[in-house]
Parts: sequence; C-alpha cells; structure tokens
Amino acid sequence: MLEKIDSERDFITLFGIKIDRLNLEGLMNKIKEFLKSGQKFNVMYANIQCMNIAWNDFEYKKILNSADLVYCDGAGVVLGARILGMNLPQRMTGADWIYNLCELCAKGDYSIYLLGGELGIAEQARDKLISKFPNLKITGTHHGYFEQDYNRHLIEKINSTLPDILLVGMGTPKQEKWINENIDKLNAKVVWGVGALMDFVSGKVSRAPRWMLDYGMEWLYRLIIEPRRMWRRYILGNLIFFFRILKERRRENF
Repeated sequence: MLEKIDSERDFITLFGIKIDRLNLEGLMNKIKEFLKSGQKFNVMYANIQCMNIAWNDFEYKKILNSADLVYCDGAGVVLGARILGMNLPQRMTGADWIYNLCELCAKGDYSIYLLGGELGIAEQARDKLISKFPNLKITGTHHGYFEQDYNRHLIEKINSTLPDILLVGMGTPKQEKWINENIDKLNAKVVWGVGALMDFVSGKVSRAPRWMLDYGMEWLYRLIIEPRRMWRRYILGNLIFFFRILKERRRENF
C-alpha cells in the first residue's frame, strides 16, 4: 500500500477507539480528499454494537484503529461521549450519507461498486440509486454471502471494473476483517465498511419516521419492527455500553 498523505485527524478516543469528529459535510470533504490523493484509504464506523464487540475482540479493535477514518454511526455513542465530556458533532448512518456520496460521485465522475447484502439486494440498491442519480457510475454489484474459496475470483471481478469506491456491507465485524485482509489486493481508492446500507437503500429495511431520526431513536424503531433479532443488540447491548460509560465517569471523578 502507498504511504498515506499526512492529514491531521480531529478525533476523540472512547474506550480505546479513535472516532473522528466529523459532521456530514466534513465526511464528504474527507472522501473527496481521499479520492483526489491517488492513494488508498479505508473508512469504517463506530456505533454501540461496534464498541461492545471491540471490548472483547482485540483484532477488530486493532483494525478499527488502523482505519484512515472512523465516523460515528450511532446516537448512543454521541451521548456516551458527551457523558464523558467529549464532543462528537453528529451521528451518521449509511442511509444519512449515501445520497450525498452519490451526488459527489456523479458530479466528480467517480465510480462505486456495491458488495454486500443478500442475493439481489445490491442490485436493487443499484437500481434505486441510478434512478435518483442517472449520471452515477456503479461499476458492479455482488452479494455478501460468498464462500471463502470464491474470494480470489471476487476480488478479480471487482478490480476488473475499476471502481473508485468499494462499499462493503457484510455486517460488523465480518466486513472490517474482510477489508483488512483484502485491501492490499483491491484497486479501489476508498474501501468503506457500510453495514446494512444496501438493505436500507433497496427498501428491504425501512427507516424510522423523521421525528424518531431527529431524536436519535432509530434503534427503538428497529427494535419494534424486529424484536427477536434486535433485542440483544439494542436492549442488552445498550445497557452494557452505558454501564461502562457510567463506570468510566465515576472512575474519572475519583
């Protein structure tokens, strides 16, 4: 991999994880900077689930801290940081920034490859994005449920399309570990872990009403519509995270 440009990062450190202090405009400016640099960058995110996984998974934590940019993807992380006296400008999920990214790429003639989701979901996401941005170049798509012995062929397939940005949506920490293992073989300028982005864009998963988004309560909406799948992540996970936050605050006050 090429040596990275020397670009100062403005970040907080929460439970040993570096999280960049960026708003949506700042995130897009960083992506534009990466695309113009001629070098290769990886972009990841942090939410409560990520923080909880990193607490016990040192490999994943190390991968997050080796990323070139880690933005805040959860209102709970914003609140947790605030409790500890740190500031994060805002929380941004993929569904918040994807249309800004598509506009940036359509205007700047940058291309995207969509990797992730169940069979057919990336294609549905592609069609919806192109219908909204006709000049957008999406060079290819592939689902995220492939066998390990197909990995080499998949990388060759992605590289043959020459994308500027590779969006990888396989869930945490699988996507981050896949990026870490394969980034040196990929020719994209930006390799970006995006979680369930393609599910949202395709319409497979609906977003919360605007008032819930405005109050950082999308987690509650997802819990309501998928309680069996999400209760452990959002009820148990949130309780564990904020227990650690309050414990850390108490420790700092002594």
